[in-house]
Amino acid sequence: MTRIEFAASREAVGPDALVVFVGEGGQLSAGARAVEEAGQGQLGRAMKTARFTGKKGKLVEILAPAGLSASRVIVAGVGDPAKADARCFEDLGGQLAGKLEKLESRFLADFTDIGDLGVGLDVAAAHFAHGADLRNWRNDTYRTRLKDEQKAKLETVALAGAPAAAKPLVARLEKVAAGVAFAKTLISEPGNIVYPESFVERCRAALEPLGVSVTVLDEGELKALGAGALLGVAQGSARPPRLLALEWNGTGNPGATPFVVVGKGVTFDSGGISLKPGAGMEDMKWDMGGAGAAAGAMMALAGRQAKARVVVVCGLVENMPDGKAQRPGDVVTSMSGQTIEVINTDAEGRLVLCDCFTWAQRTYKPKVMLDFATLTGAIIVSLAHHYAGVFSNSDSLWEKLDAAGKAVDDKVWRQPLSEPGGHYDQMIESAIADMKNVGSREGGSITAAQFLQRFVEPGVEWAHIDIAGAVWRPKGGALHDKGATGFGVRLIDQLVAAHFED
Repeated sequence: MTRIEFAASREAVGPDALVVFVGEGGQLSAGARAVEEAGQGQLGRAMKTARFTGKKGKLVEILAPAGLSASRVIVAGVGDPAKADARCFEDLGGQLAGKLEKLESRFLADFTDIGDLGVGLDVAAAHFAHGADLRNWRNDTYRTRLKDEQKAKLETVALAGAPAAAKPLVARLEKVAAGVAFAKTLISEPGNIVYPESFVERCRAALEPLGVSVTVLDEGELKALGAGALLGVAQGSARPPRLLALEWNGTGNPGATPFVVVGKGVTFDSGGISLKPGAGMEDMKWDMGGAGAAAGAMMALAGRQAKARVVVVCGLVENMPDGKAQRPGDVVTSMSGQTIEVINTDAEGRLVLCDCFTWAQRTYKPKVMLDFATLTGAIIVSLAHHYAGVFSNSDSLWEKLDAAGKAVDDKVWRQPLSEPGGHYDQMIESAIADMKNVGSREGGSITAAQFLQRFVEPGVEWAHIDIAGAVWRPKGGALHDKGATGFGVRLIDQLVAAHFED
């Protein structure tokens, strides 16, 4: 994790990078004016040469600046200061961390007198540091031959001119960033390293010290409970399945109704007998992205001591095609007693989730339940990598998710869902069982959600979040490198903070 420091002044920059801010139209902050004076107009000349006007997100770099000990000065545009919000500074912090990660071990951002902003200076500084913290994560674990110039160096972000009120907000956001990093790490690990048993142990080691209680059901216990849908997916793998429950209760009331999050944890998905094409199959290590996001959110919530009771349930399996694997045409009986005709063994995530739904509802009696799952390729066709699809039986819950997503830039978009017996629901009717696990080619994300809805008990507000496109991106962004994004951690944290904390 990135170390966040509070510096007394810009003079604490030393031989590091210095970041100063400029508003639209060339409005210099106090830090920018000081750089201009020390360099006898060098900053102004650099801005003019680069045609830099202070537009939001634009940067100008001055190497070995005159009159300063700093190794470089980076001028960051905030746009119209009156419209500069937390997101603006979060993105700038991430952008600068991405730019400097291999160049500097430390950089200092000078927030002294940067104008009348759209948010308080404490919020601006804290979210700038948060953006840098989120972006400053790399997956170099297995790269043993990196040259020095290829290695990440950035360790510290210093804030000068930030008010004392920024400190508690920085401390809170550091816990959220730790949860995002935990999710990214789990999701990025290869399938021979993270599998059901090792996923459990990683969560135990990371979360029990924070006060999270851990419950694990093994294969025998799942058989006794009648979890035929989940076990059907796992039966082709040498790796035994697990159901993992993580519970945090910061309310002080052991009888508080829990907010439940279910995560799909297919630690590697070959497709089973309905084998996936070989090209790109290596990416299926992240088919446990829903479980990773849920576990990361639990780290964030417990880390910041959220005053809520939250339960995370992860169905952990590996989907493989050996001689014991389930076949297309098999019929399995779920924990709920409903029977399922397995048409396609690559539509396995919903089989895992449905038994988790039943167990979670029977065990914890929630009023609200979410699930996060890399469930369908069809959602990527619909929304690309920019949004997660949401299917919900509750307008109120959807509105809360939408607002939370907008607040933290984990973007969600609502998709249609039929009432039980409606036209989409009819698409998964089976001739020999209560339902089949896939419908026709059309509306694949919708029929997957329709399947899950059949396992939601009356009176439970539920939302299914299909994160197949959002959990892993082929290109880097302001807050993440290419690969795992940690999508869902901040969404859950924000939703809990806004609606489920005492």
